[in-house]
Amino acid sequence: MIIELPEHVKYILDTLGEHGYEGYAVGGCVRDALLGRQPQDWDITTNAAPAQVKALFRRTVDTGLQHGTVTVMLDKTGYEVTTYRIDGVYEDGRHPKEVRFTASLSEDLMRRDFTINAMAYNGTDGLVDLFDGIGDLRRGIVRCVGVPKERFTEDALRMMRVIRFSAQLGFAIEQGTLAAVRALASTIQRISVERIQMELLKTITSAHPMNMRLFYETGLSRYFLPEWDAVMETKQNNPHHCYSVGEHVLHSLALVPQDKVLRLAMLFHDVAKPLCRKQDEAGVDHFHGHPQESAQMAEQILRRLKFDNETISRVCSLVRWHDDNPPLTARNVRRAIYRIGEAQYPAIFAVKRADIGAQSDYKKDEKFRYVDDYEALYREIVMKGDCLSVKGLAVNGADLIAAGVPQGKTIGAYLRRLLELVLEEPRRNEKDFLMEQVKIWMAD
Repeated sequence: MIIELPEHVKYILDTLGEHGYEGYAVGGCVRDALLGRQPQDWDITTNAAPAQVKALFRRTVDTGLQHGTVTVMLDKTGYEVTTYRIDGVYEDGRHPKEVRFTASLSEDLMRRDFTINAMAYNGTDGLVDLFDGIGDLRRGIVRCVGVPKERFTEDALRMMRVIRFSAQLGFAIEQGTLAAVRALASTIQRISVERIQMELLKTITSAHPMNMRLFYETGLSRYFLPEWDAVMETKQNNPHHCYSVGEHVLHSLALVPQDKVLRLAMLFHDVAKPLCRKQDEAGVDHFHGHPQESAQMAEQILRRLKFDNETISRVCSLVRWHDDNPPLTARNVRRAIYRIGEAQYPAIFAVKRADIGAQSDYKKDEKFRYVDDYEALYREIVMKGDCLSVKGLAVNGADLIAAGVPQGKTIGAYLRRLLELVLEEPRRNEKDFLMEQVKIWMAD
């Protein structure tokens, strides 16, 4: 089995070999190359000590000497070269207390998480696969190296990583590995919020976001996203829906592009439904007010998971307005764009289509036609260059001050009143007309 190595990687491996050292490409880059994917990074492992690696290459960066890692810089690209190592005791369920360098490639591979990530390759020895990683790739399985409970006890984050890899690759999780996740789920509490956020995001932005279901089924989400458990356990007896809330969300995730904001918006667009659920006398479920409540809950959750402010703002806005359906006239759509925010367009249409696509067939065609007509009106308005915000007005605060409007809140109030006139009739967005209107208001 031959892997075409990049020239820089060949150079590093050849240089190591010429000086009597072993060297292999290892881990995810080998896995991706075997799958026919383009590896994002090429990691190299060697029996050379960090100081010996540094002596062989002109430009290096000490990126993790305590763990045996030196970054070799070639043409402004960095390649991590790490000495074979054995991890010591994992006292915190995440990091080994110490690492010990070894001369054995097999000992280094034995400490790795999953078989598909524990393969090494060079042009001389070919593929080194001690745990049938290539077989698991062919079978489409993610399986721990060795005893699953030991791997997860060493590093609890691996429990989220196994689900993330299954989502990214479209692989099943080996039953013993899955059982170990269920048994040790509570230990995920040892992991930092930042690392949990990263694995969650990689899972939902993957090619198979419906594997988000596994966080619930294994019991993991109970400890970092209990709101997801409630969503998964809430039914929807309503003609507009054919799934539970959780299954509806899962299906909707798969119907938007692999974009962080869109996927997060779909994940949380109905997060408040468990709290808003009311059943009428006919046994039909209703969820009045859930978009606004969901937006508030989404903000709390995203802040808890340490997302950045811009992401939080964009996601929560899409959640808040995902069920907003203005009457389809140019006037009403202009007002909707102002109300929702220009920055949320055209993303709001992707959210709406995903939401509808994950519902029952009841009035589905009619709903899709509405979104198509809504988007057509939006694009017509944008093409015409209609003013949709205070910034787009033909006058600004300085113009109003020059006309004698007192500085302070009055300026903002007047600009908003002018915008109301322009949203109603875009042709009014002319400086002379707007300033004349200001003079009328000042005279009243």
